[in-house]
Amino acid sequence: MNYKRRDFLKVAATAASGVALTGVLGQLAGCKPASKLNGNNNTFGLQLYSLRDDLPKDPQGVLRQVASFGYKQLEGFEGSKGIYWGMKNTEFKSFLDGLGMQMVSSHCNYKQDLERKADEAAAIGMKYLMCPYLGPQKSLDAFKKAADDFNKAGEICKQRGMKFAYHNHDYSFKLVEGQYPQDVMMQNTDKDLVDYELDMYWVVAAGHDPITWFRKYPNRFRLGHVKEQKGKETGTLGTGTINYPVILKEAEKNGMQYFIVEQEQYAGTTPLKAVKDDADYMKRLKI
Repeated sequence: MNYKRRDFLKVAATAASGVALTGVLGQLAGCKPASKLNGNNNTFGLQLYSLRDDLPKDPQGVLRQVASFGYKQLEGFEGSKGIYWGMKNTEFKSFLDGLGMQMVSSHCNYKQDLERKADEAAAIGMKYLMCPYLGPQKSLDAFKKAADDFNKAGEICKQRGMKFAYHNHDYSFKLVEGQYPQDVMMQNTDKDLVDYELDMYWVVAAGHDPITWFRKYPNRFRLGHVKEQKGKETGTLGTGTINYPVILKEAEKNGMQYFIVEQEQYAGTTPLKAVKDDADYMKRLKI
């Protein structure tokens, strides 16, 4: 073999390997992040309000059952025994650590003692405190005032490495003075301070498509309530009319990070059985 031919083959081999490597890298670059909702690896949470009647009787026993159902994340609420069910915040975290669960957020009365609540939540790594309910308002100015309050709450949370959020019901998706209050609140809150938790059941109940809102406000709905519509009640997931495989795929594509199951009524079963059935649905889900 002469030198010219040998040199040519070396160059050709190098070029070929480079093309192959480029192709592999290109494929890797195009890979999407793994979905949080993909069969056996699903990561989803439970809004503890779903078990509001059971938790006060035996908080630790009930939470052990919740962990056994497959929930990895929890969202709290400010019940009769406080956000941490009679435990200190650090004791609550240690207990959840032992169960393989994490408290990521909590609904609370944000107008009362928010700095203390944010201190305690941040100390155990929670990501959000949020307003669970405003109620219908008579004017858009009232919703603008609420947005100002959310921004102030967001400043308090941001100082502690957290964010503030608002959880909707149906009233913010009903026209007031020709506009949707949800638009007004979202357009008047600082995206660096305030996120939103979209309760998809209430959006559907108000006659809207959640996908439209995900696309309109990408990366603003960081949390979502996964709750089924069955007639006029909330059935267990998979027994009703909301197409969650399609909706949640779009939600994740547009920035949703936390998928929180909530059960308000129990469709003839017990609260614990209902949230177990919900967990089984979420574990089967692939988007």
